[in-house]
Amino acid sequence: MRYDLNLLPVFLTLMEERNVTRSAERLGMTQPALSNALARLRDLLQDPLFIRERYGMQPTEKAESLAPGIAAAVGQLDELVLGQQGFDPTKAERLFILAPSSYVEFVLLPGIVTRLSERAPGIRLRLVPFGTDLAETGVGSGATALVLGRIVDPPDNLVVQPLMEDGLACVVRADHPHVHKRMSKQQYEQLKHVNVLPPGRLRAGLFQTLQRHGLRREVAISVTHFMAIPELVAATDYCATLPALICRHLASDVRLKVLAAPVDLGTFPVDMAWHVRYRHDAAHQWLRELVIEVARETAPRKTK
Repeated sequence: MRYDLNLLPVFLTLMEERNVTRSAERLGMTQPALSNALARLRDLLQDPLFIRERYGMQPTEKAESLAPGIAAAVGQLDELVLGQQGFDPTKAERLFILAPSSYVEFVLLPGIVTRLSERAPGIRLRLVPFGTDLAETGVGSGATALVLGRIVDPPDNLVVQPLMEDGLACVVRADHPHVHKRMSKQQYEQLKHVNVLPPGRLRAGLFQTLQRHGLRREVAISVTHFMAIPELVAATDYCATLPALICRHLASDVRLKVLAAPVDLGTFPVDMAWHVRYRHDAAHQWLRELVIEVARETAPRKTK
């Protein structure tokens, strides 16, 4: 039986995106071309595959059952073909999808983008949410090149590499009436706090750390991204307990001051994970080495 192998990435992208417009953009196709490819897929597989609903394209039961096998087959073809090709970053024209946590977006992404613009101007990045579950990032199917953040309970088809570690510090407004050069445990517990909610199962991390060290914290407001912190803290008497590398960035804001936590709160890990089929892919190896380089330069004493 003869069929077009180019249809398989179309199928996998539609499984990930559940949206024709986004799938076409991701594949570098026009919407009519993608719709034509979907029609050929439906004819080939004798199934509607994706049903248009109010909020996107819903895969059929047959599409769901075919997806793991097609993803594995495409992965094997990628490894077979791409493994025979050299990779020249200066000439490469390619899109990589990354799923960084909000912490990685803040701390590492600027350095990653800067190096890409200098060394591989034809490589483009697209970010997808780190999410509450690794399955939502697309890394399990190989659609996403890298997940960057704290990786908990990864599936067997992911390779996980420790990337770096970071500590914790506190931020208050520069003219805070009660906190000056140092913060005591009593002051920490009397203040109201801004909390950053990480995704999913990571939410308990800081609360558990504080509990282990016997520190109480009254949370006045919880936000979803570190970018909300400077304005909130600068306008209130609140305190934020944040990763030390983020505090390093905020220290340049004259409205704020960074202080050591009242006790040593230890460190937390930052990991990098990718699908096993990209273990020997030259382009993916190059990208991973670049990310490791940025991490080492950002936190040289914490990188493993």
